[in-house]
Amino acid sequence: MHLERGLDDYFSTIGFFDLLPLALRLADQAGYGKDEIVEAICKVVDKHRVFPPSSNRTAWFAKVFQEKLGEARADILRRNYLRNL
Repeated sequence: MHLERGLDDYFSTIGFFDLLPLALRLADQAGYGKDEIVEAICKVVDKHRVFPPSSNRTAWFAKVFQEKLGEARADILRRNYLRNL
């Protein structure tokens, strides 16, 4: 996946910059785009505030990020659908 300008700044600001390559690889493998990545990382940050990883931060991030990518796509599709009603 081509690293689009700004995504690295966003990940850095929220404290997950070291996991950006992993996030891009996971998103690319599953066919997600930049908007879905941004939406998913917001959801990951929210979950991190309530349920931070207890031992392996990278494994926690991979599992939660993949889960949140699906939620992000659904939320974006829903917003687009409602906007077009």
